[in-house]
Parts: sequence; structure tokens; C-alpha cells
Amino acid sequence: MRPVTAITLLWLIWVLTWIAAAAWADPVQKRATIRAEARYRVFWLAGTVLLFVPAHGYEGRLRLWTPTLAEAWACIALIAVGLIFSWWARIHLGRLWSASVTAKADHRIVDTGPYGLVRHPIYTGLLLAVLATMAAKGTVWGVAGAALLIIGVVMKARLEERFLRGELGPAYDDYARRVPMLVPFTPA
Repeated sequence: MRPVTAITLLWLIWVLTWIAAAAWADPVQKRATIRAEARYRVFWLAGTVLLFVPAHGYEGRLRLWTPTLAEAWACIALIAVGLIFSWWARIHLGRLWSASVTAKADHRIVDTGPYGLVRHPIYTGLLLAVLATMAAKGTVWGVAGAALLIIGVVMKARLEERFLRGELGPAYDDYARRVPMLVPFTPA
């Protein structure tokens, strides 16, 4: 199997299973406004399109580096680790998960499993997978897409932080003081 095929399959399997698993979620009780969510979604859409522009055959100014076969497979391993980490977080969150910024009935702080390492482990896993995809591609488009996706993820994480503080109050503030937002083993 070629590295590009492995990368495509990993992301395709992740997207399809992620969409299928949406049925697990509890009904939404309260959500952030569409306008608030539109901001980060623009970055996610543009970043995704750019990140997945095919890199095969790019030379010259569009190609920033060309990974060796071993480097490409190391990137594929990191993509898999990131996607698996995001799935671990989603499974651990269970029925409280939502694609949008929402509160569910009986919403509570989950601070065990991956949520004991970072407050937004799904995003942490996705950021690792995005950065590894960018490194495997080595193109201007990959770098631009990764940059836009990072901006979008940070925007959504901050929106969730404000929303959850409003919903969960001082308990969320305490959680935020103990656990870093996106990067494990860094100061909160």
C-alpha cells in the first residue's frame, strides 16, 4: 500500500465512523448560536479543502519538502494515533458528545480518561492527525490547510470554554485550573 492510500483510508474510515456514531448522542438541551459556530466552521471548511489537495507530483514552489518513505509511514502512524485518541475521547464522553457546542440534559464535567490529560482531547487527537498529514504532504496547500484547521480548532475550543463556563460555573473553572486545554503535560 502506498502512503497516500493509507492516509486517505485512515481519514475516510474516521469520518464515516464518526458520522455513523452521531446516533449515540443524547438530545440537545441548549446550544451555542449558529453565528458563533459559523466563525470556526469557515476555517474548518477552508482548512480541510486545502489540507486534502492532492500532493502527488507537486514540484517547485508548491512542494516545500518531500518526506522519505520511512518519514511518510511515521506520519501515518501519528495520524492513526491522533485519530484513535480522538475516538477514545469520544467513547469516554459517551452520550454527552455533540458535533456542535451544546449542553445535554444532566451535562456534567468529565475529567477522567483522556479528559484528565486535556480538556478537549478530541481536538488534541485531530490536531496531531492534521499536523502529521501536513508533514506527510510537504506542500504549501498542506501547511495552509493545517494552519486554518488549527485556528478553527482553537476558536471552537475557546467557544466551548465560554459556553461550558456559563453552563457549569465554578466547577468548570476548577477543571480548567487543573487540566490543560489542548496540549497534555503542559501547565493549565
